[in-house]
Amino acid sequence: MKLQVTKQRSLWWGLSAALIIAGIIAMVISWQQFKAPLRPSLDFVGGTRLQLERDCSDASNCAAPLDIADIREVLADEGLGTSSIQIVGSEQQTLSIRTSELKVDARTQLVDALEARLGTFDPLATQIDTVGPTIGRQIFRAGISALLVSFLGITIYLSVRFRFDYAIFALVALAHDVLITLGIFSFFGLVLGQEADSLFIVALLTIVGFSVNDTVVIYDRIRETSKYNPDRLINDVIDDAVNQTLGRSIN
Repeated sequence: MKLQVTKQRSLWWGLSAALIIAGIIAMVISWQQFKAPLRPSLDFVGGTRLQLERDCSDASNCAAPLDIADIREVLADEGLGTSSIQIVGSEQQTLSIRTSELKVDARTQLVDALEARLGTFDPLATQIDTVGPTIGRQIFRAGISALLVSFLGITIYLSVRFRFDYAIFALVALAHDVLITLGIFSFFGLVLGQEADSLFIVALLTIVGFSVNDTVVIYDRIRETSKYNPDRLINDVIDDAVNQTLGRSIN
């Protein structure tokens, strides 16, 4: 099946615009909640995350699901009332708490207070991660710097290999791909609690690489076809280039 890309361009533009607008709305809502377009992980904001699971080897310990009101009350008593709380798992016996950076003594005191209120936790399932705010800022700056350097390198490369206007349109396509990805993950952060960590920056750089690679291949095919078939309509040349590249990318 051959896609009529240029003939159906209104459809593709409309679909892209709808996804980007929905993503921007999700990022605005995320900014209001998290002060960031995506739900940030500890990698970027720093702090302590505790994931605690009840020990259900004693059936009475897990007779009822965790109550978020009880958890908030314990955190408030410990001076951590602004912490983020999630109850996870189908049985709702596991809680995840993200709070400001806690020292070892403060973490131990918090876990003891939670156990006194909620029941014993399984020590083998306990996960505690701490990242300092300075390290979080450094990771964020390094990730943004990597993206900016990649954009600059792409602009220079395409300007030399093709023309400067080709580079501009490649950056527009790249921004399109990145915006849709950010919008999807922003939505996941709001609905599923998905957090963006340092690996997310790696994923974005990977998307940048694939996007530029496909753009370069399409440009090459358009230039080659136009050179050897100057009488062909440009719309047909573009359709052929996109369809050939799409099949190559999928395979």
